[in-house]
Amino acid sequence: GINYIDACTGGEVMAYSKALKGRRDKMYLGYSWYEHESRFEKWRSFEKLKEGFQEGLKKAGLEYVDLWRITLHEQSSRHSDAEIEAAAKALEWAKKAGLARFTGVSSHDRPHIKKMIETYPQLEVICTPYTAKTKVVTDESGLWAAMQKLDVGWFGIKPFASNSVFKGDSSPQSPTFEDDNRIARLAIRYILCNPAITAPIPGLITTQQVDNVALAVKERRELDAQEKAELDRAMERAWANLPRHYQWLKDWEYV
Repeated sequence: GINYIDACTGGEVMAYSKALKGRRDKMYLGYSWYEHESRFEKWRSFEKLKEGFQEGLKKAGLEYVDLWRITLHEQSSRHSDAEIEAAAKALEWAKKAGLARFTGVSSHDRPHIKKMIETYPQLEVICTPYTAKTKVVTDESGLWAAMQKLDVGWFGIKPFASNSVFKGDSSPQSPTFEDDNRIARLAIRYILCNPAITAPIPGLITTQQVDNVALAVKERRELDAQEKAELDRAMERAWANLPRHYQWLKDWEYV
């Protein structure tokens, strides 16, 4: 089934923590209150990251989180070495204080991610884009090999390529509703076939969408030839229909 939820804004942290009241132990919670993290200059020092994290936990009524993943610039190499050092120090403090069971960052910058995980053991988990068109390059110099070697957890956002993989709008009234549900399940199954991926993180906005993804987890993992061809066609369509502001997803076709 589904045992992890990922909050990346203050609003999401508040909503998810409220939903988990009384059953906190039933779900792994990933936390990023990005408005109080390294994307913003004011929050890049160790002291400000620590302050923001403590304030966020207090507001949300959380004693701890399972994962604190600091949101860096998408191109995290834009940060100075000192800013990355401060983030790593904050993550180390949170884990030692018992406030975060695991720690990491989010970034879209593959070469820099590789450098960071090889430098900072505090980066136990990375959150990156990973779509149903992403293919793994298994050479020893690549990101995939480094993630495997260092046993770093890997969460993949945008598995549906910003919903461009679907023909319709995903509403129950859509004439392609069932077809789109099937494509969603194929995409999730495909991504889960990569042993390096801890989990894909699809954006789900209805209980039906949650049920559909949970069904994908129960289905056979490996795609047969017909299913693979169907997903390939859907992803070609997704690439052709990607909005201008999501063209960067094409940079994640090979990892």
